[in-house]
Amino acid sequence: QVQLVESGGGLVQAGGSLRLSCAASGRTFSSYAMGWFRQAPGKEREFVGRISRTGGSAYYPDSVKGRFTISRDNAKNTVYLQMSSLKPEDTAVYYCAADADSYLLRVSEREYEYWGQGTQVTVSS
Repeated sequence: QVQLVESGGGLVQAGGSLRLSCAASGRTFSSYAMGWFRQAPGKEREFVGRISRTGGSAYYPDSVKGRFTISRDNAKNTVYLQMSSLKPEDTAVYYCAADADSYLLRVSEREYEYWGQGTQVTVSS
C-alpha cells in the first residue's frame, strides 16, 4: 500500500505560479513512477505529467508542456508539480498517483494503482 497526500493548492491569479507537493508513505516510494492528473468540474480526469522512478525522465502533454515541471525527492518521499504561467483553464482538483510500472508513457488513470485525495487549484482571470 502507498498513501499519498497532496498539498499546496490554492487561489492564484492568471500568469502566476504554484507548487504542489505529494507526500508518500507506505511501501518504497522510489519503486513507483509518479503521475499528476487534474479534474475540472464536469470534465474527465486529465493527465498532466509523469516522472520516472529515479526522476531522470518526465513526460508532459502539450497542454502543459513548458509551463509545468514535475520533480521528485526520493529521500523525502515527495513528488512536486511546479506550475507557472497559470491560466484560468488550469483550474481543477489536482491529484498525484503512483504506478509500479516503469514505462514512461502511461497516461491513463486506469494504469495507476494509488491516488491521493486531491488539492484544489483555482486560477482567477
